[in-house]
Amino acid sequence: MPSPKQHSPRYTPAPRIAVHALGLRHGAPNPQQETASTMKIGLIGVGNIGIHFATRLLAAGHALVVHDSNPAAQQRLAAQGASIAPSARELASQVDTVLLCLPLPRIVAEVAAEVAQGSAVKTVVDLSTTGPSATHEIAALLGARGIALVGAPVSGGTVAAEKGTLAVMAAGPEATYQAVEPLLRVLGKNVFYLGADPSLGQTVKIINNTLYATSMVASCEALVYGVKAGLAPKTMLDVINVSSGRSFATLERIPQCVLDRSFPLRFTTELLHKDVKMCMDEAEKLGVPMQVNPAARQFLAFAISQGDGGKDNVYPIRHIEQWAGVQLGSSPA
Repeated sequence: MPSPKQHSPRYTPAPRIAVHALGLRHGAPNPQQETASTMKIGLIGVGNIGIHFATRLLAAGHALVVHDSNPAAQQRLAAQGASIAPSARELASQVDTVLLCLPLPRIVAEVAAEVAQGSAVKTVVDLSTTGPSATHEIAALLGARGIALVGAPVSGGTVAAEKGTLAVMAAGPEATYQAVEPLLRVLGKNVFYLGADPSLGQTVKIINNTLYATSMVASCEALVYGVKAGLAPKTMLDVINVSSGRSFATLERIPQCVLDRSFPLRFTTELLHKDVKMCMDEAEKLGVPMQVNPAARQFLAFAISQGDGGKDNVYPIRHIEQWAGVQLGSSPA
């Protein structure tokens, strides 16, 4: 695999005119307006994040064919004007560009193999977190059928997906990337091109999620300690968030999800654990030692064993609170 040092990541912020062309107000798509150039595209996977991708693509004027294993998810989009394909293969026989938004590398590989049997598909864009090794295998599978792969995992969660403010980490043949870039800009605000190897975006994504997981677990431990020592949770966060200890966990996740004890589902514990484990495995393959990040993985694994796998990834703070005998925040009166 080419070293990431051989590629200079290219970040080009979304032009302001694109926001107006989409008719966006606070990130919400306006179905009354279209982009200057529209396409007929396919999207496989319209779950918690994919549903927002579909909604934004339809609002941007694109003709959309969708497929999902959940019939109810498909019907929600049919009501918005999407066409429904009975299978991934049939979808890939109707469009030349197929987007994937799927939960696990194994599922991505299975669906990609089915997509490869389609008669029309020329490009696959994988928006899932699939990992570098699986992406190489999928790229080879598709390449044997003359299909180009762009690995373009995203970061930001369901709220950013709805608003179109995701970070998109794209990699693949440059000409193919340029062809699908307008679609990626409908989905995300910060779009990066990382190089011709389609696994490079996947590498950045699992690094990002591992850093988030480690900082999140560390923040939960430290904040619970502060509460037990007598500090007010919000005041403590206010100090940290203008100081050097701040992170995405302290700036957004904990204030928005833990202080009021709401724990809304943004990204499950089991999916975050999957990404961290993937990062550990890939680092080991390259001979890169990791001493700190595995501790976060171990805590997430414990939380899954306690039934937290399907809950949001900050929900496991409750275990730290129980061990300490205190609670960070309280439910609204």
